[in-house]
Amino acid sequence: MNKEVRVRFAPSPTGALHIGGVRTALYNYLFARKTKGKFLLRIEDTDQTRFVPGAEEYIKESLDWLGITPDESPWNPGDCGPYRQSERKPIYMQYAMDLVEKGHAYYAFDTAEELEAMRERLTAARVVSPQYNSITRTQMKNSLTLPEDEVKARLASGEPYVIRIKIPRKEEVRLNDMIRGWVMVHSSTLDDKVLMKSDGMPTYHLANIVDDHLMGITHVIRGEEWLPSAPLHVLLYRYLGWEETMPQFAHLPLLLKPDGNGKLSKRDADKHGFPVFPMDWTDPNTGEKAMGFREQGYLKEAVINFLAFLGWNPGDHREMFTLDELVEAFSIERIGKSGTKFDINKAKWYNEQYLRAKSDQELAAYLIADLEKEGIQIEEEKAAKIAHIMKERATFPADLWKEGKFMLIAPKEFDESVASKKWNQEAVTVLNTYKEKLSAFSGDFTPEAAKNILEAAAEANGIKLGKVMQAVRLAATGVGAGPDLMAVFSIIGKDELINRISYALAQLPVQG
Repeated sequence: MNKEVRVRFAPSPTGALHIGGVRTALYNYLFARKTKGKFLLRIEDTDQTRFVPGAEEYIKESLDWLGITPDESPWNPGDCGPYRQSERKPIYMQYAMDLVEKGHAYYAFDTAEELEAMRERLTAARVVSPQYNSITRTQMKNSLTLPEDEVKARLASGEPYVIRIKIPRKEEVRLNDMIRGWVMVHSSTLDDKVLMKSDGMPTYHLANIVDDHLMGITHVIRGEEWLPSAPLHVLLYRYLGWEETMPQFAHLPLLLKPDGNGKLSKRDADKHGFPVFPMDWTDPNTGEKAMGFREQGYLKEAVINFLAFLGWNPGDHREMFTLDELVEAFSIERIGKSGTKFDINKAKWYNEQYLRAKSDQELAAYLIADLEKEGIQIEEEKAAKIAHIMKERATFPADLWKEGKFMLIAPKEFDESVASKKWNQEAVTVLNTYKEKLSAFSGDFTPEAAKNILEAAAEANGIKLGKVMQAVRLAATGVGAGPDLMAVFSIIGKDELINRISYALAQLPVQG
């Protein structure tokens, strides 16, 4: 490629950034890094009625958290700004007027009531999708049907108007998509979309084309939902005289519900209890809350790896990639056309792998932070030991505390299903002896020492250790299963273990 690759991610600040948008940003970032190009972020805020305070900051923080850092953005501008469309407002009208002068666009003065009447008329005539197009525009109030002097008078009087593109009636519009190959659409299926609104702001369609051209965008990588708009965009490039520099398009596959039946939505996520946003979000207008991957305990490395595989694959059996490794392996040619299921269990699997790959000291930091919230102080060395034996059982960092709290808080209740079967006279006998031998022990209380003393207690009573092992665990932890018990004993310490055994012996009635 002779020309520097320039790609962009262009979200609208209308609420939380959906995880599908994050995937789009990631693919743009990977492509830019792979080709030694530039990744731009542009805020598309032309629709001021849908603007939500805090949404832009949310977009920035989400991408920062994941390490998908733009080379140019509103907060890190290059030399083709501004990077917010609302700040580029003066730019667009000249291009809309250029289209009008060339006969590719026109003024439309129809009121909302007149537009609704047109739709009702077409619906009554059993038109499946009523639209303002090459046929219906001939019966509407616009500069194609009104006398020229009347059009001038209306404009001079300040009457509200919009500028619409004039779609040709019979023409095949072709687009060579990098993922889907040739896409052909007949112009008779397209409507005369509004390019400039009555408030003087451009619609997405015009602003997007003008900005991509002025910012030197070479490749547009975006979601499949924009594919129906692509023919309109191709026409705009042609009508504005920019066809030779038109970017290449790549429309990404849809993210589907976990069962593959339809597009993934926030409703599905709420129903099944998983996030579809990178971070927690509270809508400032409604107070409605949405959970995020970050606050649910997903590591950024896991989210990146999970998202990369939602539509792309490396062509081999590898599943674990760092961000740099993804850059090296990424290619648009390996993105599929068909929708891809959003399998949250796969995201959890990735999280487990990255969690287990972390050092005990890194995991200890998570545990210490959770314990501080509970008002519990712990030494880093002890936290690291707990993290070490719990990490194979954890999906999220918070699980180290949730599943391992028995090592820091003595049980006050005991699993009745275990007690009813295993808390018998043999168990009580061994535990009493174990307690006596522990009291007499003065060496370093390692897992090996804890085991040797327990084996000696069982042997002294002629009881096989396997018969009472679950009861021993029950006495110390309150439950019948868990991580390596001798490692647990070493962590909680000899004195605490004696106290716990004493409490269990006093509380639990002997069965049988």
